[in-house]
Amino acid sequence: MELAYRYDVIPTAEQVIELYGNAGLPRPIHDQERIALMYESSNLIVTAWDNDKLVGVARCITDWVWSTYLADLAIRSDYQKQGIGKKLVDLVQEKVGEQTMILLLSVPTAMEYYPKIGFTKEDRGFMIPRKN
Repeated sequence: MELAYRYDVIPTAEQVIELYGNAGLPRPIHDQERIALMYESSNLIVTAWDNDKLVGVARCITDWVWSTYLADLAIRSDYQKQGIGKKLVDLVQEKVGEQTMILLLSVPTAMEYYPKIGFTKEDRGFMIPRKN
């Protein structure tokens, strides 16, 4: 199986909702408009495709010179454990360059995954939770 990794294709909200639902990523998949706005407001999206099927995505917000927030990393359940997530993160790193750090908030089920692909656990973060 040879996947195509793309920077130049933004998936539709329907494709994203299907991927997130399949991957079990806790996002507002019941709200198509909100998903569409999440993608419209992101300035770096790397996708993985098996022909015309979206199988993975890394959605980021970056300033290109200091920090990149990896907002979402999702891989279809039947494509997991094949290195797709690592490849997407590597492509993000390649695109943003060496001056930029990549940071993220992990879902509890992925806390063991991120150190395996090069992330360091960070204990200095703070947040104001969303109300909706």
